[in-house]
Amino acid sequence: MFTACQKDKADLLLYNGVIYTVNNTFEVVDALAIRGGQIVDKGTTAGLLEKYQATQEIDLQGKPVYPGFIDPHCHFYGYGLGLRQADLTGSVSADEVVARLRKHHQQFPSSWIIGRGWDQNDWENKRFPDKNILDREFPDVPVYLTRVDGHAAWVNSRALALAGIGQSTTVKGGEVLADARGTTGILLDNAMALVERHLPDIDHTGKLHALQAAEKNCFAVGLTLVGDAGLDKQTVLLIDSLQQAGQLKMHVYAMLNPTQENIEHFINKGIYRSASMSVRSIKLFADGALGSRGALLTSPYSDSPGNRGIQVSTSGFLSKICNLAYEKGYQVNTHCIGDSAVRLMLEIYSSILPENNDLRWRIEHAQVVHPEDFPLFAIYSIVPSVQTTHATSDMYWAGERLGPERIKTAYAYRTLLGQNGWLANGSDFPVESINPLYGFYAAIARKDQKGYPAEGFQPQEALTREEALKAMTLWAAKACYEESSMGSLEKGKSAVFVILNRDIMKIGESEIPDVQVLETYVGGEKVYSVNGE
Repeated sequence: MFTACQKDKADLLLYNGVIYTVNNTFEVVDALAIRGGQIVDKGTTAGLLEKYQATQEIDLQGKPVYPGFIDPHCHFYGYGLGLRQADLTGSVSADEVVARLRKHHQQFPSSWIIGRGWDQNDWENKRFPDKNILDREFPDVPVYLTRVDGHAAWVNSRALALAGIGQSTTVKGGEVLADARGTTGILLDNAMALVERHLPDIDHTGKLHALQAAEKNCFAVGLTLVGDAGLDKQTVLLIDSLQQAGQLKMHVYAMLNPTQENIEHFINKGIYRSASMSVRSIKLFADGALGSRGALLTSPYSDSPGNRGIQVSTSGFLSKICNLAYEKGYQVNTHCIGDSAVRLMLEIYSSILPENNDLRWRIEHAQVVHPEDFPLFAIYSIVPSVQTTHATSDMYWAGERLGPERIKTAYAYRTLLGQNGWLANGSDFPVESINPLYGFYAAIARKDQKGYPAEGFQPQEALTREEALKAMTLWAAKACYEESSMGSLEKGKSAVFVILNRDIMKIGESEIPDVQVLETYVGGEKVYSVNGE
């Protein structure tokens, strides 16, 4: 028996809970001891209360605890910047977009009108909008509106003129859409950069506020590590400096854009790590997005004959960067939506990687995979980094793009899981909601939040609850090389966890999207409370 004076010291003791450790045996315990920001013990309530004297004790009263949720592929910094822009998410028509822009510009007048989130596939008229409606409302102010997937922009004539874009403008890896009347105001993939370079700069204070606002919202939904997909040198250095100064507590796994500046400052010097930052991966783009018909397909779109999509980067460039990454010990994470893009990168990866490696090179999204190509994931240990909410967002129209046969191996998460026995699931926010529980629900139910379709979209590709939880905790950590410190609640790991109001492993699937995060902890420190404590 321990006496009070013999008890081990702990900073925090959780007890009377349902604590999912997500360890190798998926053990569930009811108590956890934390000291110095790390987990020092787990077990029963009686056992740990007897063994430890804690500075702080939390009686969970039966509430569930999980490892901190991880989004291995998102746009954390971009999401933060977007919080300052017009939110066009969920708009049902071009007219509604204009109405939202008018209200936003009245509230926040500026030299540009910038917004994000429109999706013509959600409108009654599913054709791309054109510049004319923007020109009528905003003839003198340049307008730049990013599509929900981030792979198309809708702009007005003023923005086109500032960028010097005309009907004859061509861009490698992108497209300026035009018709008999001239440019339409729709820019695809690399063509977006022609206007983006003219957008107003954001000062240091604006960037700081954007990152802190993003962090606040992420902690509120239980996210504790984000893989920010595509960052430049100055942004990485800014995030690192804020973390070092204690102004940002979110763990960030930075995927570098393949710029010469990043190559010289980071990649050529090897892996960079700090307590909260990891720089050891490169983000590449093979193609665009399915919603804007920029995804690169092996055969033409079913609803756009003659169109196979866009290869955003040349094969030579992709191969060159992959070889450099292999030489420098960097991971490669490549955006691949269409089956041709997936095949291209699987072939490039397999020309460089040895079989059965542990380098964890990733195919980001892997939305459409040719049935013959799945085995390459297993042979070369290539990680599918997916976003299960993409399936339930796209299911209403994806079949029109792909046709009845090709759709069968699209959003094939169970098939992808079967290749290596694990995969990582994120959200790609702000393309989708930042809430990881929406991804958990989409993974197991394959339905939208209204319960459609009743039988689930291609339900044979659903994940189990245990698999879905691992995909946003332990497996997501592994995809970011963080499994030794995060992703499960085990002795020696950082005390990174969330407390929910209901148990997502047990309640009805339709109830999952409404579950609330009560508290979020990073390194044993409470960083979010639903009560604002």
